[in-house]
Amino acid sequence: MNKLKLFTDLTRINRPIGFMLLFWPCSWGLTIGFGNNSDPHKYLIYLLLFFLGSVLMRSAGCIFNDIVDKDLDIKVSRTKARPLASGKISVYQAFGYVILLCFLALLILLQFNKLTILLGLGSMLLAFSYPFMKRITYWPQLFLGLTFNWGIIMAWASLTNEGSFEPILLYLGAIFWTLGYDTIYGAQDMIDDEIIGIKSTAIKFKTNIKFFVFTSYFVTFLCFMILFYNKLGINIFTLLIAMFFSSLLFQIKIFNKKIPQDCLRAFKMNNFSGLLLFLALFSEINISKFL
Repeated sequence: MNKLKLFTDLTRINRPIGFMLLFWPCSWGLTIGFGNNSDPHKYLIYLLLFFLGSVLMRSAGCIFNDIVDKDLDIKVSRTKARPLASGKISVYQAFGYVILLCFLALLILLQFNKLTILLGLGSMLLAFSYPFMKRITYWPQLFLGLTFNWGIIMAWASLTNEGSFEPILLYLGAIFWTLGYDTIYGAQDMIDDEIIGIKSTAIKFKTNIKFFVFTSYFVTFLCFMILFYNKLGINIFTLLIAMFFSSLLFQIKIFNKKIPQDCLRAFKMNNFSGLLLFLALFSEINISKFL
């Protein structure tokens, strides 16, 4: 039981917000790609595969991040009890888990076409570079956006086996979505991060943090409006898109950079936001294909 708890703490698998924020962009990419593919069974199977891949890669990423940040996590109140920082598990054991999780994720990746496999392997450079970004730039949240939303491109390619303007614009909008929500998340640790020299957009824009988050979400709004303008009207899609953007604005309203609990509450709302956008895109699918 103790080993199971140690593993869940290490992978954060007991906190689904992490892997869901990795999965939602994959689901968006699959759903817009489904318009070019008439096989609903492949769509549903790929949805499951991308979900499992998101869980595995998010877990591997958490462990690798903790390995890199081991000495820093000890100095931050929110992270000092993590298994590696507290000495409950060795770095060698943690690396073993990373290798195992990546191997399982590779088995899933090999179920897709060659283009998707190449894109997936290419994403490893992004995934394993991210933990170092906070040491060299105030924009690690932007780098996280590039990493976390790469699944849009992969998911689209898995069904269409080609590139297109649609997933690229969706990817761009999603990057700024991540830039916004991870700035909110980073606000929890601003005091500790400044003391130990960790950089973030939360620190860079701390005097105007709400305006920065609003600007990031506004870029998301512009990208998505360009992409979806021909779908807007009196329909379920428009209602759900309006709810999606309303949820982003509500996050800005409720989070207070001086209260970590408020930051975390606003950040976690993005799981619901991701679901809303998925439902909006899914509402445009011809449901009869599934019958």
